[in-house]
Amino acid sequence: MAAYAINAESTGTRTFWRALSAFTLGITFIFYAQVAPVFAQGDGGRSQQSQSSDVLRGTVLNGITHEPIGHALVVSSDNRFATMTDDRGHFEFVLPPAAAEQTSQTPGTSGSSAGQTVAIATAQIQQSTNNRPNFLAARKTGFLPSESGMQGIFVAPDQQDVTITSLPEGHIVGHVILPGLESAVGIHVDLYKRLVREGRPHWDSVRTVTARSDGEFRFADLSASSYKIFTQELLDRDPIRSDSRAQLFGYPPVYYPAAADFAAAVIIRLSAGETFQATLSPARREYYPVKLGILNGVVGSRPEIQIWRQGHEGPGYSLGYDFRDGTVVGTLPNGAYTVQVLSNGANSMTGASNIKVSGAPVSGAMIALLPNSSISVSVMEQFRYGNDSSLNTASGNVTPGAGRTNVSVMLPPDEELGARQIFALRQPKGPGDESLVIENVLPGSYHVQVGTAVGYAASITSGGTDLQRFPLQVGLGASPQIEVILRDDGGAVDGSIIADAGVSATREGKVNSAAQTTGLVYFLPMGDAGTMQQVWIPPDGNFHAQQLAPGNYRVLAFERQRSELEFTREELAERYASKSQVISVVAGQTEHLRLQLIAENE
Repeated sequence: MAAYAINAESTGTRTFWRALSAFTLGITFIFYAQVAPVFAQGDGGRSQQSQSSDVLRGTVLNGITHEPIGHALVVSSDNRFATMTDDRGHFEFVLPPAAAEQTSQTPGTSGSSAGQTVAIATAQIQQSTNNRPNFLAARKTGFLPSESGMQGIFVAPDQQDVTITSLPEGHIVGHVILPGLESAVGIHVDLYKRLVREGRPHWDSVRTVTARSDGEFRFADLSASSYKIFTQELLDRDPIRSDSRAQLFGYPPVYYPAAADFAAAVIIRLSAGETFQATLSPARREYYPVKLGILNGVVGSRPEIQIWRQGHEGPGYSLGYDFRDGTVVGTLPNGAYTVQVLSNGANSMTGASNIKVSGAPVSGAMIALLPNSSISVSVMEQFRYGNDSSLNTASGNVTPGAGRTNVSVMLPPDEELGARQIFALRQPKGPGDESLVIENVLPGSYHVQVGTAVGYAASITSGGTDLQRFPLQVGLGASPQIEVILRDDGGAVDGSIIADAGVSATREGKVNSAAQTTGLVYFLPMGDAGTMQQVWIPPDGNFHAQQLAPGNYRVLAFERQRSELEFTREELAERYASKSQVISVVAGQTEHLRLQLIAENE
């Protein structure tokens, strides 16, 4: 299918991609030339080094086919070392003799952010004194950069051979086909990607491309994931320059393959290196003028306008704003719609109205704006251990009863679409302000996340609703309250990591210092209640978690951070059943467990 995509390109397209490849290769060699003086390679390098020189060899492989990748750039994270792989994907660094190590041992809390900072600092000091790269990355056109910028691997202090795997980029290509002889030039195609935030999935806008005159579109540099695509609206003539009395036509959005709304669109499950072919065929329909007034709006201030088919919230349709009279204006095909207007600023407001287009213009309807919600939070502390911070604090040395400095409250949206912001406690208005308030919250459904430096959140409710099991519903103009009860008798977990030969960042059954900056243990709550917890893996592989809320958890340890974990998905338990453990955390008790480290490619 990839070959078909290339052969289907026009001569101009092939010229463009050749030019782009040449430009990218030129940039690569410019970068290579800039850093080349700082490393030695091959026999020439060895002749310039003393007999005590250190040699680091490696291979760059395709993460799917496991074939070597030739002419890839290999560079250290600090840009002190760089080289290109040969035709067989091999590379070599000849390093100068190491200086005497002078690592400083600064105390830190195991599994805490402070311990993580110390681990990173120690690794940097070791890298400087040993004159060895701590992290190596590979980059080549056609292969994906990782979240940190490149695919790469941590290097142990005495490691001599490394293998770097890079994943090939995926593509979604296709055509927009309009009826008759209409040209698709100017029609936009949107790409949304399924992401995970705090263990829950949502869809985020990734990219928009414009179709060519022949309807061809292309999305490149895609990682293995789930995607949805759809076309934006397109009017088939300019309504300003055309006869205003003539019927206006346009092409409503169509969601792959031929769905009428975002929720009904087929999910494209793209594998690494895969090229997916898609065809979108919008239908030509009559469009009619729409003009809506705004009550309580500020003339001259542009609001945010969202519109969707009634009962089917999602992207695709659009309306504009007329500054002259402060109205919502545009055109729509026949159908029932919800129009939402959001005014920005310190005192933001929101309004919504349902309208119906039925073969005629729509005008005269008004949208009343109401102030967005202000949610107050009350916190009750039911502590047993008083000021004994060694027993009751989740991290650090914090005194119970210190007010808002001990608590954070966030409201991530409980929606499939990730466009809406996450709301949090406002900053204090003065030195003595201890009030906990979340301001300007838009209408919608939200998860409530409570973080505390002392103990854990034993109860989160609002009007009798258990917010650890159900989302918070915020209505238009409503001002609900959130009640939080904190306790300090949470359970603890003492654990150790067992690393097998399949994990690259392990030595002698323990996690080495090269892995200390990325290994994480995840505590995934089972059932509807609870919040996912994370603990860093310290250099010795022994981790400690405290002040866990009582309940059942699935515990997994990963070599690298896994931001895509969904603790609500059952297949997660099946996929990692052999390397995970289910524990029951009891208040005031300590659980002991040993975990296998899950490799990056598992």
